Amino acid sequence: MSSPLPDAASDLAQLSDQLNQGAEKSQRQVIAQLAALGEVGWPLLQDFLKTNYSDTPKLAMAEAYQALRLVEQEAVQEFLNTQFPLGIFPLKSARNIDYRPLQMALAQQEFELADNLTREKLCELAGEGAIQRKWLYFTEVERFPGLDLHTINALWWLHSGGKFGFSVQRKLWLSVGKDFTKLWPKIDWKNGNSWTKYPAGFTWDLSAPAGHLPLLNQLRGVRVAASLYGHPVWSEYQW
Repeated sequence: MSSPLPDAASDLAQLSDQLNQGAEKSQRQVIAQLAALGEVGWPLLQDFLKTNYSDTPKLAMAEAYQALRLVEQEAVQEFLNTQFPLGIFPLKSARNIDYRPLQMALAQQEFELADNLTREKLCELAGEGAIQRKWLYFTEVERFPGLDLHTINALWWLHSGGKFGFSVQRKLWLSVGKDFTKLWPKIDWKNGNSWTKYPAGFTWDLSAPAGHLPLLNQLRGVRVAASLYGHPVWSEYQW
C-alpha cells in the first residue's frame, strides 16, 4: 500500500513558521522551497518582505526579493514595484547621491556594471575633483560619510549572498594581518607577480572568490584601500 499524500496545507504552514520564526540559515533554505512552489509560495515571500523591511541588512530579505524578481507574473512584479521601488534596503545618503542604478544592477546580478557604478558613486562622494580625474585620493576616502559607505556595502553584500562588498574584503585583510601582499592573491586580484588584467581577467559572477568585488585600483598604491578598510564606518555599523 502506498503512503498517504502529505498534507499540503500543513506543510505550507510549517514552511511559513520556519520563514518567520527560524534562524536566518533556515529562512534562506525555506525561501528557495517557497519560490519553487510557485503561486502557493509567492504570497508568503511577499508577506515576509513587508514584515521584515528594515535598516539592518538581512541576506534572507535579499534572497526573497531576488526570488520574486524572477517570477514572470504581473501581480508579483507589481507588488515589488509598488512596495519596494528602491529595493529591500534603504538607499540613504548623507550627500543626496542616487544609488538606485547601483541597486538595480546588483539586483539583476550585473556585477561588472555595478562595479563601474560603484566607482562613479565613490568619486561623487569625493567631489568634483575626483569626478574629473575618475580616481580617489586616500584623504578623500577618509572624509566619506559612513552612511553612504554603509549603503554601498550593504547593496553589494545583500545581492551577492554575503560574498562581495568592502566589509568582506576588510575581514579578509584583517585575517592576513593587514598585509596587502597576502590579500590580493586571496581575492584573485593578483597571481604571483602579475596583476589581474581588467576587465577580462576578473570574474563578474558569483563563482568568484569571496571579496573579489567591488574593485579598487591598486596600481596607485594601497593607501586608498587602507583608508577604506580603516574607515570608522565599520565600527559604526555591525558587519
